[in-house]
Amino acid sequence: MSTENKNSLELKYGCNPNQKPSRIFMQQGELPIEVLDGRPGYINFMDAFNSWQLVKELKEATGLPAAASFKHVSPAGAAVGIEMSDTLKKIYFVDDLPLTPLATAYARARGADRMSSYGDFIALSDTCDEATARLINREVSDGVIAPGYTPEALEILKNKRKGTYNVIKIDPSYKPAPIEHKDVFGITFEQGRNEIKLDESLLTNIPTQNKEFSEAAKRDLIIALITLKYTQSNSVCYTKDGQAIGIGAGQQSRIHCTRLAGNKADIWYLRQHPKVMNLPWIEKIRRADRDNTIDVYISDDHEDILTDGIWQQFFTEKPEVLTREEKRAWLDTLKGVALGSDAFFPFGDNIERAHKSGVEYIAQAGGSVRDDHVIDTCDKYGITMAFTGVRLFHH
Repeated sequence: MSTENKNSLELKYGCNPNQKPSRIFMQQGELPIEVLDGRPGYINFMDAFNSWQLVKELKEATGLPAAASFKHVSPAGAAVGIEMSDTLKKIYFVDDLPLTPLATAYARARGADRMSSYGDFIALSDTCDEATARLINREVSDGVIAPGYTPEALEILKNKRKGTYNVIKIDPSYKPAPIEHKDVFGITFEQGRNEIKLDESLLTNIPTQNKEFSEAAKRDLIIALITLKYTQSNSVCYTKDGQAIGIGAGQQSRIHCTRLAGNKADIWYLRQHPKVMNLPWIEKIRRADRDNTIDVYISDDHEDILTDGIWQQFFTEKPEVLTREEKRAWLDTLKGVALGSDAFFPFGDNIERAHKSGVEYIAQAGGSVRDDHVIDTCDKYGITMAFTGVRLFHH
């Protein structure tokens, strides 16, 4: 299917099968995309266009190839192409693949929260190369958007999912109109696009006693803020080493965002525990089953898979329990995590929760009547916090 020289594309249906007719179209000019394979739907395109903006901004901000894993119009993961440790390669199941910087970015984006990324829509900041296509090919995914594809990559992706995999090419020079519109309940909303530039200039107002941001922390905070710009609000994002490690999206309470994202960050780190790394898997277990089993193993519901008659489905021998004390001791070694919030923290309880997941650097809007309490809580743990003065709500 091609959209070349067209300004409209009919879709199978909208958000749900009963919502017909459905299409995407331009009021003026041609669509900036070309469908190279598959038949993307309404939600696919919502994910594609939001995720493309995210990776484009990450690339501009860091100079590094970027990737995002999107589900239901929020990122499950986002990352730039920084070389990974052997441990990360193993827990992301890519230790058997050659990885280019772009493939590394996607491995990081996909690997942070593999359960949420299952069946994702992928965005790539750069031309998709063969290494990235081979990685995508073996994961359960709905589609990908990128500014281009090498012939080898396109051939691989066109053969994925029996030839129905959604492959979208976007014009990287496309710039939308400065005013955007959205219809809700038959009423049209109009607003200026959120064109705010997120860079290190937002990290200069530091009210905490500790005022030092490492260069890595600055990079990770900018990655967090850009990720939040395209995450359904309320939202909070934990980042480390160039990638999101926990995203809490769409919660009505900010502390619930912080807890949700913090729990995801904890799971990401607990997957690196030696007991998890050395689980005695049976041969040929599917990656999705392995992901689900790991999450249960490191949860308080571990007995669900360690009872007789059940553990034999996954392991060659019964693993030792990873105790609550062992998990807490391991999490206490997690350091240097950065945390971004799309609006101010109203209470210090968010900082208390963030500290439990190794957060040492924070960027948030500021402006709460309880800012003093939030600052005091940061000082209690030696956390460096910047007030950005910028709110990043996304709906």
